[in-house]
Amino acid sequence: MASRIGLIGLAVMGANLALNIAEKGFPVAVYNRTKARTDAFMAEAGSLAPKLTPTASYAELVGALTSPRAIIIMVQAGDPVDQVIGDLVPLLAPGDMIIDAGNANFHDTRRREAELRAKGLSFIGMGVSGGEEGARHGPSIMVGGKAESYAHIRDIVEAIAAKYQGAPCAAHLGPDGAGHFVKTVHNGIEYGDMQMIAEVWGLLRDGMGRSPAQASKLFEGWNAGRLKSYLVEISATVLAAADPKTGKPMVEMILDRAGQKGTGRWTVIEALGLGQSASTIEAAVGARSWSSTREARIAGERLYPRQATAPLDLPDEVLENALLAAKIIAYSQGFSLLAAASAHFDWALDMGRIAEIWREGCIIRSAMLDDMAAAARAGMPEGMLIFAPDFVKLLAPATAELRRVVAAAAGAGLPVPAFSAALAYFDSMRQARGTTDLIQGQRDYFGAHGFERVDGGSGHHGPWAMGLGG
Repeated sequence: MASRIGLIGLAVMGANLALNIAEKGFPVAVYNRTKARTDAFMAEAGSLAPKLTPTASYAELVGALTSPRAIIIMVQAGDPVDQVIGDLVPLLAPGDMIIDAGNANFHDTRRREAELRAKGLSFIGMGVSGGEEGARHGPSIMVGGKAESYAHIRDIVEAIAAKYQGAPCAAHLGPDGAGHFVKTVHNGIEYGDMQMIAEVWGLLRDGMGRSPAQASKLFEGWNAGRLKSYLVEISATVLAAADPKTGKPMVEMILDRAGQKGTGRWTVIEALGLGQSASTIEAAVGARSWSSTREARIAGERLYPRQATAPLDLPDEVLENALLAAKIIAYSQGFSLLAAASAHFDWALDMGRIAEIWREGCIIRSAMLDDMAAAARAGMPEGMLIFAPDFVKLLAPATAELRRVVAAAAGAGLPVPAFSAALAYFDSMRQARGTTDLIQGQRDYFGAHGFERVDGGSGHHGPWAMGLGG
């Protein structure tokens, strides 16, 4: 049976994506480096097996596909992707396409797209969000590459994607690396969102003496309101779970050392390169890095023990509004970064459409994304979500609560890096005259860099004597 699409890599994500494709009625040919994994996958496929064609080599995979051939790669990012591409290219014909559906660095995607285009082949960078469950039953899909190449697989992509009120959460967003860049920023926002929720848990536990079960009930309640989102929902579930081995709350048995796969770091690096702020995401990335230095933190607690303080006076609604404000600010930074990249790489990203395809299937899906999509389509003043009229109404009162939470945490010696970063960004963006006038004076003093004057012109110098230079 000839297959419409092929898939390489049958680890968890690849296997689930292949089953999703087959379940939607599209024959798919599959290949894995180890034949034993292919055999196990086919044995586990059950009633979907007739839609799946196992192959034992790249040549056999290519031979099993209808033309133009489309092959999804689901292998580890980096060199393994290049190796697979190198093995496939001699077997393909002009018009065929390779689709990288992993968490690729968008710079690699742009390079690969250019290299394959020169050979008459198409390369699509496809960001897929939603984890194992999303891959199997409906992820959010962010596509970059040639529009005409996407047209060939659009029916498959839209069929397997998550649906929001019947509409697929999948879209072609722009050329070359656009899809993978949007996925990177999605993951950066995810880092920030997770960190903020964890900071609320830290305040509840260490500042207010709440148990995991009590915190779970609070998050569960919030998930029925304005904070309704996948991450708040699963946080309630995680906090409610008991350890089968000890009977204690599961969260208390988990070592406080978090890993990261790099997409959060990439978001921060690209933000800096584009002259943008992603301070909430940077704080979240930093917090994960600090978590890995557990031995140092243990030593630090001995050297600088936290002074006993009265329980924090932070009503539940204050914490709720603080989290709401910080989340909006994190999303706003993400959208500003997307806009800057769109202009820099000439992608013409549709911010409203991006918000729409994040409404279901992905990790950062949230009730607020509908309003964000509407704000983007209406045109955000200065291109900033926090300046959109509906969000001004939300933020004006909520940031007062954010300020109260950050101040209380600082007074109690409890770390809230993402909350603090969000508040600092908000205060900076509402201060018409900042403090870089002095910095520009300093730079001119020691390096004769010059400055702009408020009454016009650039390249001016101050009346001070020159310093040491530099």
